[in-house]
Amino acid sequence: MLHDTIDVIPIRNIPAGASSVAKANILVVEDDADIQQLVSYNLIKAGFNVTCADSGEEALEILEQERVDLILLDLMLPGKDGTEVCTVIRAKKDFTQPCIIMLTAKSEEDDIVTGLSCGADDYVTKPFSPRVLIARVQALLRRKHEKKLLDQEPVQESIAIHSLVIHPGRHEVLVEDKPIHLTTTEFTILEQLATRPGWVFSRQQIIDRIRGYDYLITPRAVDVQIFGLRKKLGRMGEYIETVRGIGYRLKE
Repeated sequence: MLHDTIDVIPIRNIPAGASSVAKANILVVEDDADIQQLVSYNLIKAGFNVTCADSGEEALEILEQERVDLILLDLMLPGKDGTEVCTVIRAKKDFTQPCIIMLTAKSEEDDIVTGLSCGADDYVTKPFSPRVLIARVQALLRRKHEKKLLDQEPVQESIAIHSLVIHPGRHEVLVEDKPIHLTTTEFTILEQLATRPGWVFSRQQIIDRIRGYDYLITPRAVDVQIFGLRKKLGRMGEYIETVRGIGYRLKE
């Protein structure tokens, strides 16, 4: 729970220790001074560069001037609220899009869905554990880095295995030369399995891969997606194996 009491001075653009290499720049948008200081203190301790903003308008000004890798964005802000700020950021095309984690006391399911649908990557409710928050920040930045590396790899024209052909660029799947209609989530799961035949992917790895499309997916929902995918693939669906207690793989 957010119960730590730490006496620190207000923080503005305070860099972390010089020993870190290529440290991520975090923007904390929070109008509660105590929470802002607590979050900033823990981020700096974890090795990040930190900038703070007290309002959505100030945050947008900072984004015009500085490179920001991740934003911790409070939902309830004076002036533009977090949802408005997130929408404005996602509409911008003139800078590299930062990751966004909503940080708020509103924990109703509708509020979470609203936050994510406007473009947030994650949602942390107050009260929270600073350690858990840092872990979420690190995980999100790690996924962003991994995606960047994947985007730099040569584009694979198609994946062919058995009588299955996947065209990632065209978002097309053929089984015995016949097109199969898959949802975005089903396509992402199949592509992940087909990229490394014989390799077992855990349910959590599958969730992490499809998170951008259906963030609220659960391990149980993965099983439902696999069931639907097998059904659509017909005879080819038998090649998707369940590895009990771990996850799924596509037979070589």
